Amino acid sequence: MQPHEIKPDTGLCTILGYNAQTGYMRRYFNAILKEQGINATAIALNIGDEHFEFTMSSVGASKVDKMMLEKEFGQKAVAYCDTLNEAAQREGRIDFIEVNGGKVHGYCLDDEARAMFQTEAFLDDQIIFVAKMMLIANRWFDAKIDTDEIPNLIAKYQK
Repeated sequence: MQPHEIKPDTGLCTILGYNAQTGYMRRYFNAILKEQGINATAIALNIGDEHFEFTMSSVGASKVDKMMLEKEFGQKAVAYCDTLNEAAQREGRIDFIEVNGGKVHGYCLDDEARAMFQTEAFLDDQIIFVAKMMLIANRWFDAKIDTDEIPNLIAKYQK
């Protein structure tokens, strides 16, 4: 989605990372939304380590209510969460946050992503990553989850 295509009714979320604008998280997440014709997009916020603390300590009072975190910030962000799901507590990292009533809730989707498949024999990090993007797109924008589409998305958007 191009900036000029964003309208008042466009669903928005944020991705935080060193290279969030060009990273795989944004690429796959937006591809899932686009492929399904969903009027939503992830806005990238490229930051460095020097801005991470300010950004995360301010997020609860900001207008941001949904934010994915690139891998480089997954562990650091745990300290800024008021609550963590079970997987985030166990793994010590998060994939995304949701802000509700000024409270920051952190989530790791490892368990849910693996549960999407009958066997783990053929799973790799990229498949799990795209599965997580599907789960988040479903949670936030009601995108359909179709594990059969994961190889197609990888082939089309891996560039």
